[in-house]
Amino acid sequence: MSKKEVRVDQLKLGMYVLELDRPWLGTPFAFQGFPLTAQHQIDEIAKYCKSVFIDVERSTRGHDGRLHAAGPQLVRGDTMYPTASPVEVEVPRAKSVYGACEVAVRSIVERLRSEDRLDVKTLTQAVNDITESVLRNPDAMLLLARVRQKGEHEFSRAVDSSVLMITFGRFLQLTREQVTLLGLAGMLLDVGKLRVPDPILKKTGVLAPAEYEEAKKHVLHAVAILEKERELPREVVGIVLQHHERQDGSGYPKGLKGAEITLYGGIAGIVDTYSALISRRPYAEQESPSNALGKLYKLRGTLFNEALVEQFIQCIGIYPVGSVVELNTGEVGVVIAQNTVRRLQPRVMVVLDRERRPLQPHKILDLLKEPRATADEPYRIRRTLPASTLPMEARDFFL
Repeated sequence: MSKKEVRVDQLKLGMYVLELDRPWLGTPFAFQGFPLTAQHQIDEIAKYCKSVFIDVERSTRGHDGRLHAAGPQLVRGDTMYPTASPVEVEVPRAKSVYGACEVAVRSIVERLRSEDRLDVKTLTQAVNDITESVLRNPDAMLLLARVRQKGEHEFSRAVDSSVLMITFGRFLQLTREQVTLLGLAGMLLDVGKLRVPDPILKKTGVLAPAEYEEAKKHVLHAVAILEKERELPREVVGIVLQHHERQDGSGYPKGLKGAEITLYGGIAGIVDTYSALISRRPYAEQESPSNALGKLYKLRGTLFNEALVEQFIQCIGIYPVGSVVELNTGEVGVVIAQNTVRRLQPRVMVVLDRERRPLQPHKILDLLKEPRATADEPYRIRRTLPASTLPMEARDFFL
């Protein structure tokens, strides 16, 4: 690493900001280290800092002599998706789509079990419907994915994984076609588990070596299922094939390393791991979204592409949608929408008072607008809490 101090008025697009001249806490920046990809980032830095430190080694010089970030810039496209619907408006529409997609997944699984064929038409329509909602406003689908009651573990993540894949693709500014491919793959990441014996899938303890080898075959089972479907884009097969490959070569089924793993495969690996960590699993404790992001961050550069992990953390946010948070008043709320400019100041629905009693009616706080908790202090998030803090299912507040 080669660190260099740069005055804010000398910052240029492409530089990789490594450190600020003040603590990160209290600034709107989601994590320690990010590339400058838009002018508004420089403008925002100028509100807080006089100088920053850049990582020269993570930058390269273009033909124009300017610095260009070598990492995250390579994983981003240039398709912009403005928010077209407020979260309050989008949630009812997203709820209808989400419910229909759950029905579609059950139908697809039943046909696969009985006929050994995928209903590609139904699958494609479900993914297109999710994509349209996410492109309008990703927070609505992310909220529903977090608070909905789940069914069987091995299939309940299909819709949620698709939502996450589409949301990440939107954040990376990939094309509409690319985003849809990711959504289709997200639905199908676990389809091969239909051919893995139930005692292995539902085992609560550590798998024996032979059982683990059998479980790993779900990737090749999935490929065998998908390769028969000519209506399915061929790229989807490749994404599913790579979602357990890892940067250091420790993954499976091919032990691919580094650049051998495609952008889509890297995205699928991160999303699949995050989705597994935050889900109820028979073999492990369910993690909070924040803890899951922390684990991914520690594994960046070893198991997962560093640039993609950093982009995913920015996408999901320090306080992911659906997170239970304690405010500085002692009240408890649920994050219902991100603030893309200042991710430490999301929108929060307050559902419990300071005595942890249900609050009626609920109140919604946009922390960006700095609503006052007292005459001298605005509302702010003190810490995240486990979902079990709520005395009732979080979905009761929204569904």
